[in-house]
Amino acid sequence: MQALVIDAFSFCQLQERREGNILIADLQRLSNECANTEGALSWSLEGGVNRLGYPRLVLTVNGNVQLMCQRCLTIFAFEVDSESELILAKNEENADEIEALIDNDEIDVVVGSKTFNIMDLIEDEVLLAIPQSPKHAVCPDVVLDSSVSTVAAIEAEASNKVSPFAVLKKINGRT
Repeated sequence: MQALVIDAFSFCQLQERREGNILIADLQRLSNECANTEGALSWSLEGGVNRLGYPRLVLTVNGNVQLMCQRCLTIFAFEVDSESELILAKNEENADEIEALIDNDEIDVVVGSKTFNIMDLIEDEVLLAIPQSPKHAVCPDVVLDSSVSTVAAIEAEASNKVSPFAVLKKINGRT
């Protein structure tokens, strides 16, 4: 993955906008979470200032990632449609002050820099958007022939076994 680095504060001050596409295969941490690395994500990043005068970035990411359903163990396409607002702070102390001031869980405060990597920001956004335990809303009907026949064979064998208590019945004379 080629890094796309910006001066975050200048980007916001000049109200710049960038957009593009990135291959899922180019995002290493995301690739580790996906069932396969096919496809791409489209993104846009817009700089500006919020209503309180703080520099802000608005990141939008769209696309599909292939995840493994934890219920039926088949691959499914999970749609990423994410938009987030990030307020830039100069340092960690400043970030804590801004968070307390805005008191909004939907707005994240991050420490900005002159070498702000947009690709890392996009990857973080997608990783936060995908579920921890991905599942279909409704799993497709999947019949696993080998496992079904194995379960049926075990049940049939269990019904043909003689109960271990049958021996006790004979000893006790209750047969």
